[in-house]
Amino acid sequence: MTDTPLSAPAIAGAPLLLSHDALIATLETALSPEADARALRAETVAFLNRAREEATAWIEADFRGHPRSARETVAHYALMTDGIVRAVMHVARTKLHPLANPTEAERLAVLAVGGYGRAEMAPASDVDLLFLTPWKITPWAEALIESMLYMLWDLKLKVGHASRTIDDCLRLGREDITIRTALLEQRLVGGDSALAAQLEDRLRNDLFRTTGPEFIEAKLEERAQRHRRQGGQRYVLEPNVKEGKGGLRDLQTLYWIAKYIHGVHKAAELVPLGVFTAEEYQRFRDAEDFLWAVRCHLHLIAHRAADQLTFDMQVEVAARMGYADTAGRRAVEVFMQAYFRHATVVGEVTRIFLTALEAQHVKRPPVLKRLFRRRKPLKAPFLDDNGRISVSDKRAFLADPLNLLRIFEEALRTGMLIHPDAMRIISAHLDLIDDEVRENREAQRIFLDLLLKHGNPERSLRRMNELGVLSAFIPEFEPIVAMMQFNMYHSYTVDEHTIQVVSTLAQIERGELVEELPLSSHILKEGVSRRVLYVALLLHDIGKGRPEDHSILGAQISRKITPRLGLNAEECETVEWLIRHHLLMSDVAQKRDLSDPRTIRDFAKLVKSKRRLDLLTVLTVCDIRGVGPDVWNNWKATLIRRLHSDTARALEHGLEAVNREQRSNDAKRALREALGAWEAKDLRAEAARHYDPYWQGLSTETHVIFAELLRDLGDNEIRIDLHPDPDHDATRAAFALADHPGIFSRLAGALALVGANVVDARTYTSKDGYATAVFWIQDAEGHPYEAARLPRLRQMIDKTLKGEVVARDALKDRDKLKKREREFRFPTHVTFDNEGSDIYTIVEVDTRDRPGLLYDLTRALATSNIYIASAVIATYGAQVVDTFYVKDMFGLKLHAKSKQEALDKRLREAITSGAKRAGN
Repeated sequence: MTDTPLSAPAIAGAPLLLSHDALIATLETALSPEADARALRAETVAFLNRAREEATAWIEADFRGHPRSARETVAHYALMTDGIVRAVMHVARTKLHPLANPTEAERLAVLAVGGYGRAEMAPASDVDLLFLTPWKITPWAEALIESMLYMLWDLKLKVGHASRTIDDCLRLGREDITIRTALLEQRLVGGDSALAAQLEDRLRNDLFRTTGPEFIEAKLEERAQRHRRQGGQRYVLEPNVKEGKGGLRDLQTLYWIAKYIHGVHKAAELVPLGVFTAEEYQRFRDAEDFLWAVRCHLHLIAHRAADQLTFDMQVEVAARMGYADTAGRRAVEVFMQAYFRHATVVGEVTRIFLTALEAQHVKRPPVLKRLFRRRKPLKAPFLDDNGRISVSDKRAFLADPLNLLRIFEEALRTGMLIHPDAMRIISAHLDLIDDEVRENREAQRIFLDLLLKHGNPERSLRRMNELGVLSAFIPEFEPIVAMMQFNMYHSYTVDEHTIQVVSTLAQIERGELVEELPLSSHILKEGVSRRVLYVALLLHDIGKGRPEDHSILGAQISRKITPRLGLNAEECETVEWLIRHHLLMSDVAQKRDLSDPRTIRDFAKLVKSKRRLDLLTVLTVCDIRGVGPDVWNNWKATLIRRLHSDTARALEHGLEAVNREQRSNDAKRALREALGAWEAKDLRAEAARHYDPYWQGLSTETHVIFAELLRDLGDNEIRIDLHPDPDHDATRAAFALADHPGIFSRLAGALALVGANVVDARTYTSKDGYATAVFWIQDAEGHPYEAARLPRLRQMIDKTLKGEVVARDALKDRDKLKKREREFRFPTHVTFDNEGSDIYTIVEVDTRDRPGLLYDLTRALATSNIYIASAVIATYGAQVVDTFYVKDMFGLKLHAKSKQEALDKRLREAITSGAKRAGN
């Protein structure tokens, strides 16, 4: 038998398991000569356990010295595993199952496959082994394999194993792509080297050589399905380092295909073959090294295989990798920006590699791209290369720097994709886009046409962003590229969010969102400045990532950019105003009581004109929709539509058109029509029993519900109506009962106990002493409650209101933060506004959200003898802004500074004590 020498490269000062020459000799001296098989196995396992503890401690200590680079670390883990497998094999072959004169049939090779075969292992990776025999497995080989496996299992290793002949390997490899991929990565660890070489030769000549295109198509389809399972986006909030788009598996897919087609053993060997340039390979290597480092840290933190970069893990990995807070940004955000930039590199490298395969006719271009060849002819100096735009004459292309922009215009005009060779030229010559180009009128025209002319600007923007052209043309854009915002509200990086927002506007213009966004569709159809809208959306978040307010900073930055883009003075001023106020409409709609006439009047004074109102409305809708897939809903749509229509009326007919008396009269008239079956005296009594805010704050449908609930209501009676409210995307919970101090807090506590998430609330006291409170609630998933769940919900609420369950005590066990959400930091801000309402003081509490927060805040208000008229709840992921319209016990605003300070202190104490409870 020709066995491999049990050796490994010498590493200075390395432990036994990384120095295989010394390993076997030391193991021999540790084993008792007279021990039986069982004792030998136990001694071997004990010896290797000690050696592994020493080796892992050494590897982890070494890794701490280079925490952002894991190339050596993953090799060390594989080398340590080699030592274990070889030591176990040595004991099994020489001590437990010695064979003096092995026959041809009793040859055995132990091969590493999968990631272990590549000699790449994270701390908690599986050990995948192939036991290879020439023909049918003999009893000796079977006993040897069994003994090896028992020892490996006793060492608590996660072993994946198969025992096969060479013919088995070829047959199964033909049938199953997964097995074929594992065989592609096989590496001899111990045993018969000639047998391993024979397998390598048979696989290459009898299987791989004739099935290249089939293997490539299968791996690319597998990759596409994996991306779909992981969300299809490179910039998801909590990426999977191994399986996600731009992750390690994408790089491994390239390696598999390269090895299958070219027979290479390292990605570096693709450079002499012309697949990658030396610079592209270096970027490939850097991205791979970084991703492996992240994965190793994840395994070490979790003490198990963990590849999802969850929010709590992101903070710990950032700290381990040495990232620090900067002005305006947390260390975790700096780390995640680096992560996403490496993920983008993986995408670029993949694209270059796959196009090289197409050029060699190994991979077919997709049908859609082949159809594009019959599109409009290209203008010089561009040519059609296999259905993609390439450069016919590199020197002529670079002679005019505007060609670095024109190529994107050609791509949109013809519908063709850009060839990676052309992308390489662009990336290598970004320095040609200088101030002269940025000021060039033709460059300005090309760029604005990319936004305005072709109907799908997101396509060119995304590619320009990935290649660095967008940041070269607008240098102020560069800091927000791949910038992550560490919260649960934003699903994308800042640059990707910007592109999503522009894409939404293009979709509205194409008429694709008429049913979902009727108001925005109508505004665009009526006509607004498209140049202003597109440029404002492109630049609206350009001030992010710095300590200053990003809206103000972004507005200041836009002053420099908009003239460079060719906008006139009026357009520049409007863009600046829109960026400065791009959060205004969203904030007013979601954080203020729109039934209060003062809200509408103040907003109208800020907006000043119908033109600006229309522009701000469309920008706001696009901005909210671009935050994430599930952020826009019916409730936000209803709020925005209502704010737009009320403000438009105020701007058109004068601010006095928005007055309380008119609204109250309209609401009473509507109620009388809805309750046509009621007797006149009952209708008069119902219309007279409520104050103006009640009539202005609720819909006619809700007025009808309360009229029925209040009819003949006893002093000790509580009536509840639970009903789906599609306009709110929530369940409406209406309560009628005798008024008493703290009623709002008791209701909030009852709802918190049943796990209901309050998205909006109003409470009013009637002139005859009854409370009419209405809450809009959602379940834990953010949806209205299903009809089947409402009876139990009603029962639980009823018990709490009757005092059978004390909310304060019961919430202790339920008000817990999820582990993955604990690392979010939102400093608490409490503000008092006596100008935003004619009747009430507006108390705004901006803090971290948790299940019992609203109950804690309303309880603090109640114990301070503060009457709550309404609460408006705006949730942004793990952050919440609870706005309360309040009066003191005498029905007055909170003007006194001492009162405000005392209430501020009490609210902060409620937040702090509740946060401690939730944290524990």
